[in-house]
Amino acid sequence: MSRKSCLSPFPARREAKVLVVSAGQISERDKPEVMLVLGGTRSGKSDWALRYVEGRYRAPLYLATAEARDAEMAERIARHRRERGPGWGLVEEPREIVPILARGGRREADAVLVDCLTMWLTNILLTEGGPAADRGIDELCTALREPGCPLVLVSNEVGMGIVPDSTLGREFRDLAGMLNQRVAALSDRVVFVAAGLPLVLK
Repeated sequence: MSRKSCLSPFPARREAKVLVVSAGQISERDKPEVMLVLGGTRSGKSDWALRYVEGRYRAPLYLATAEARDAEMAERIARHRRERGPGWGLVEEPREIVPILARGGRREADAVLVDCLTMWLTNILLTEGGPAADRGIDELCTALREPGCPLVLVSNEVGMGIVPDSTLGREFRDLAGMLNQRVAALSDRVVFVAAGLPLVLK
């Protein structure tokens, strides 16, 4: 069995089709695929998504939303950079990811991996508040309807543990759950990863 077939439960890459109404006629065109990869903390979701993209695209862009707020996080980010290798482009953007997705990352990229949406949501919530997070989710969903290139979006499933004991924690949980539901509805494929193993939800 090949490395590629071991890493993905999916068949060979296939573009999703959408119908476009123009001048009274309906025609079919290719729409770049959108995939959502969900999982808990340290579930293996990011590694699975990384390998999925590496097995299908030649010039992918890694869109990182984490910020190096302390030495431990800086080392974690540096380690991830080393593990990705030279074939990846990189953009580090904690909040303004929608314009990047709308234009397809960059001209030479043939896919974008976003890691991760929950960190992006956290960054907006902590710096701008809940209403801004709501607006950000709306803008993201608008961009996903017409993506500039294939997208693989990593996000945490945060609703399977205990109820947070703070108002901010509960607000984040609710926003993250709504974010995942809305992105899943717009995605062509949704995968849940647990213990490094993918479960296809859609």
